[in-house]
Parts: sequence; C-alpha cells; structure tokens
Amino acid sequence: MYFAIFFIIAILIVLILVSCVKIVPQANAYVVERLGAYQATWQVGLHFKMPFLDRVAKKVPLKEQVVDFAPQPVITQDNVTMLIDTVVFFQITDPKLYAYGVEKPIMAIENLTATTLRNIIGDLELDETLTSRETINTKMRASLDSATDPWGIKVTRVELKNITPPQAIQEAMEKQMKAERERREAILRAEGEKKSTVLVAEGKKESAILEAEAEKQAAILRAEARREAMIKEAEGQAEAIKQVQQANADGLRFLKEAAPDNAVLQLKSLEAFAKASDGKATKIIIPSEIQSIAGLVKSMAEVAETDTKA
Repeated sequence: MYFAIFFIIAILIVLILVSCVKIVPQANAYVVERLGAYQATWQVGLHFKMPFLDRVAKKVPLKEQVVDFAPQPVITQDNVTMLIDTVVFFQITDPKLYAYGVEKPIMAIENLTATTLRNIIGDLELDETLTSRETINTKMRASLDSATDPWGIKVTRVELKNITPPQAIQEAMEKQMKAERERREAILRAEGEKKSTVLVAEGKKESAILEAEAEKQAAILRAEARREAMIKEAEGQAEAIKQVQQANADGLRFLKEAAPDNAVLQLKSLEAFAKASDGKATKIIIPSEIQSIAGLVKSMAEVAETDTKA
C-alpha cells in the first residue's frame, strides 16, 4: 500500500515538473507572472517556471500583423459623407507594454484609426480626399504610431482600402470621367490627324528632295559622261596625230638609212607636188627643181617610146 502511495506521489511530482518546462517558439514571447505580479518576459527557447507560483499570463506574437477594419463614415470639409475602410499593419515591439498597456489592443487600434481618419478627412475636401491617398496614409501612420507606442505596438503601415462617396457623387464623377475620356479621345483624334497631315507633307517634301537629288545626280553623270567622251575623243585625235607623226618620222628615218640619190629625191618631190596640186588652189608656183624633173621624165618617156618602135 505504501508503495502505491509513493508511486502516485512520484507520478504527480513528475507531472508537475513537466508542466513547469516551457518552450517558447520562434517569433513569440511569453509574459510570466509570479503571484499575480509581472515576473519576466520569456524569449525563444527553453524555460522553467516555479510550480504553483509562476504562470504564463500572455503569449504574444511578434510577427507583423494585419487588421482590416470595417468601413467608417467620415465627413469631408465640404460636407460630403463617404465610407472609408482601412487596413492597418502593426507589430508588437514590447510584450510587457502590450500585455498591460491597454485592454483589448485591437479594438483600441480600430477606434483610434476611426478617430484619426475623421480628423484628417475633416480638413480635406472631396477632390483632395480622392486624390491624396498617399498623404492620408502617411499622416495616419504617423498619428497611430505615436498613439500606440505606450502600448508596445508599432504601426508600420496604413492603407485606405476603399473610398466610397454617395451615389449621387458617384454618378456625377462617372459623368465627369466620361466627359474627360471623350475630351481626351477628341484631342488624340485631332493630334492623330495633325500628325497624319504632317507625315503626308513630310513625305511629299522628302519625295521632292529625292527627285531633285536624283535629277542633280543624273545631270552630274551626264556632264561626267560628256567630259569623258570629249577626253576620249581628244585622246584619240592626239593618238592619231601621234601615229601619223610617228609614221612620217619612220619614213624619213628609212629614207635616210637607204641613202637615196638625187633622182629618187626629185621623184619624191614630184609626188609631193602632185598631192599639193590636188587641192583647190588657183595658182601654183612650180619650183625650178620640179621643172627640170619634168623635163627629165619627158625625155625618159621619149626614149622608152623610141625603144618600143625599134
């Protein structure tokens, strides 16, 4: 019997010791109280608490959290009521302040967000509200971060999720947007027609320039062709004259090398005179040398004739 009692007591002691062992997971913190008073904040790892004296008062998540609040009615400076719902990103930086700073922190943040939003929107008109989201987000984040700092909470970001104006305002805005789209469409159409006209004119201009350039190049080529033809013709004439002169020079050289007697020279002179007499001159002066040659030729003809008769 004593053994059974001892065994039960041992089991109870083991269970109590096991219950005193606590493991804090990553991105969490435990707020521990001893006899109802704050004792310590446990970070990640293995911890032991005093049995019956210590207790884990609050488990605090340290990850960034997101809260989407319901739409809040707000009134602009020009008395337009609209619904705005916000999204708040926050992170717990001090588990002790979070545990003891405020009752129901999320509800406190929601009420504080609604109040801050009404204060900011109340200083803006409708158009400013619709076009100044980034400014509103920045002001709200700064205001909420300052207000929640004593609670161990840091507001990292605030976003206006939806801004819903009254139905009449929405219809007026849609008409305005439609008119603006039509205006932009008309502007774009006019700009397109203008660009088309400019492109056509530019095309004609480029075409005229190209035609003028082509005509200019053709004229240059024609002039170059004429110049080349004249050069070739002149070169041909020069070459012909050169060849004639070369032939005459060769004839004189051959004649000189042959060492002709006076009779041959006189015959050559007679040939030259015959060529000269083929022209259109009405008066020809016959040198005395040619006259003697003529007499010689006549005498030779008569001798030849006498020989033939004999």
